[in-house]
Amino acid sequence: MITIEQLITQIEQRQPVLNKSELSAAQLKIPLKGIGSLTDADSMQLSFLADPHYISSLAKSQAGAVLVTAPYREQVPSTSLALVVATPYLAYASSSQLFVVTNFNEGVHPTAVIADSAIIGEDVVIGPYCVIGEQVQIGARSRLEAHVVIEENTCIGADAVIKPHVTIAHDCIIGSHVRLHFGASIGAEGFGFAPTRDPSVSGWERIAQLGRVIIGNHVRIGSHTCVDRGAIDDTVIGNHVIIDNLVQIAHNVRIGDGTAIAAKTGIAGSTIIGKRCIIGGAVGINGHVEITDDVTLSGMTMVTKTIKVSGSYSSGTAAMPTAKWRRAAVRFRQLAND
Repeated sequence: MITIEQLITQIEQRQPVLNKSELSAAQLKIPLKGIGSLTDADSMQLSFLADPHYISSLAKSQAGAVLVTAPYREQVPSTSLALVVATPYLAYASSSQLFVVTNFNEGVHPTAVIADSAIIGEDVVIGPYCVIGEQVQIGARSRLEAHVVIEENTCIGADAVIKPHVTIAHDCIIGSHVRLHFGASIGAEGFGFAPTRDPSVSGWERIAQLGRVIIGNHVRIGSHTCVDRGAIDDTVIGNHVIIDNLVQIAHNVRIGDGTAIAAKTGIAGSTIIGKRCIIGGAVGINGHVEITDDVTLSGMTMVTKTIKVSGSYSSGTAAMPTAKWRRAAVRFRQLAND
């Protein structure tokens, strides 16, 4: 159970609870067991109103406490406790972390294989069948779950959470408070090949990938995302970057602080992406281009040239009946002849 007082402490790491001083000692001790929607939450759950479109659900809510902005405070039912904040969605995000089911495994599992030269910090958890290579460093309080592989000379900061079947290749540098989800691949060989005279006969000449992957602090990388190591220079992901599942980040890519990347995006080699960019699902970004800070790319956008001006960009077309789409495609091709 989480009390209202504990909840407020968590929320106020990001923003103040504006009516905290009005709450009684008894109200601060009210227990909560989870989070629910306005329509489904019960008296032991927290809920929130982030979008005014759902205001009709607020009056009927049975939630024990509701996160709201000041204009909607009076509409919270008398059976619920109003917690007034500037940004309810951010407060909900902070609150949600208190209700996560904790993995209680501690220490080093006896099946883990750890090189004698590895340096393991205090209170690190290493799960079943993990493999930790030579000269690896793992910071304090980090948690490696089952079947994680960390190759030689890799350094991982403090408070990292690494989910099962993650692989981190040799010589990579991973910051603190990083979360790597199931099956992510960090530092695999980039897709670098030189063509021979006739690749159908003599194939392609492999280019050894000699760079590293460097990941900053407070980075989240989703399941089965691949971040390739650099060919010569490093692949670099800045601080506070969040990356969804099934994203491909090629060699020598650089991603600025605070950028968010949605699923199935593909970023080709040596691309530089600025700070605070938002990249939608299934976006394709050509190699050797630069995207400035504060750019939003909507889903299925194809970026083929450098973007120098901040703003929102799109190129994917919305769905329409097939017959209409075919006629539109014909007209689009005809424009090239005008």
